[in-house]
Amino acid sequence: MALLANNTVKIGNMPAVVDIKTLLKLIENLGGTFSFTDEHTVEINTCCLTDTTATYDIVKTMRASILVLGPLLSRFGHCEVSLPGGCAIGQRPIDLHLKALEQMGAKITIHAGYVQAEAPDGLKGAHIIFDKITVTGTANIVMAAALANGTTHITNAAREPEVVQLCEILRDSGVVITGIGTSELTIEGTCGKLIDIVPFEVIPDRIEAGTYLCAAAISNSTITLDNVRPDHLEAVTGKLEEMGFTLDINESSMTIYPADTIRPVTIVTQEYPAFPTDMQAQFMALATQAIGTSTIEERLFENRFMHVSELQRLGANIKLNGHTATIIGPSALSGTDVMATDLRASSAMVIAANIAEGITQVHRIYHLDRGYENLEKKLGDLGAKIERLRE
Repeated sequence: MALLANNTVKIGNMPAVVDIKTLLKLIENLGGTFSFTDEHTVEINTCCLTDTTATYDIVKTMRASILVLGPLLSRFGHCEVSLPGGCAIGQRPIDLHLKALEQMGAKITIHAGYVQAEAPDGLKGAHIIFDKITVTGTANIVMAAALANGTTHITNAAREPEVVQLCEILRDSGVVITGIGTSELTIEGTCGKLIDIVPFEVIPDRIEAGTYLCAAAISNSTITLDNVRPDHLEAVTGKLEEMGFTLDINESSMTIYPADTIRPVTIVTQEYPAFPTDMQAQFMALATQAIGTSTIEERLFENRFMHVSELQRLGANIKLNGHTATIIGPSALSGTDVMATDLRASSAMVIAANIAEGITQVHRIYHLDRGYENLEKKLGDLGAKIERLRE
């Protein structure tokens, strides 16, 4: 969003994770500047960008880098963005992004692994109907529409809290946006005029919070989380309550208490506000300790069960049938060597290892650092015996 700004954008509550560092490096490569006023507050200036190419060496490590496509194209009328990388959890094509931008008047070609986009007369407002819900696609088109000529209407827009905050910040910065929080968004473009973006704080990470709730649940411990948005976690906390845990929920904090009996659960991952795919690996680890049979159906990504084999190495009783995993518990887990296969799978390994008998070594934890800040310190402060080593 800072790529749309006419001013220096001040962002607070910025997590110190690798993905943020990657995005800041990308902005720097484009000619922008940034500086930290404290550990979690950054100021970004993109008024004097000198480049419109997002190179492979940056984009390959983080799929969300594709989010520069919409704002760069809308601002400059041309850009080149490498096809994205990120976690290998399945196909996440950007065809919906490209189709929408073409509807807005862009000419797009793909050459040598790069999306080459041109709109010399600027993007034009259009009615975009997404064939399926796409979080990054919605965000990309919202940002592109903010500087476009005319009105853009998005049907079947994602409703994730991160998309909602993006729209709210743009609205608070003077862009006319209606339908925020619904699947129908209307954006009045500024006809190429850059935006004075108001200072803001990043909303609390609901997936990080959910991960710590699962860490408490699997060890049947009491943990209090501060600086959370309980309204963003209702699908997660609802499943925890189904499993027998009690939660005390306040405006910006929540406490989870042990369950007398950990009950099995049935989970189907879907788009927000339903159960998030980014929490199914952690809940699978938790389900290994439930008394009975749990099922998890993954409807969003076809390769997001790669952690199953690693949990089985720890002793979990899990059977796969297509996109559905059946977990039979409780299982006595035993420490061994496991491998993190993606960002959320890495946290599931750590969660499971906390209750496994003996020592577990989790390899390839660079995945973990993409989305968690000081995970081992936070869990260690809660009593977990966890140490980061070098390979």
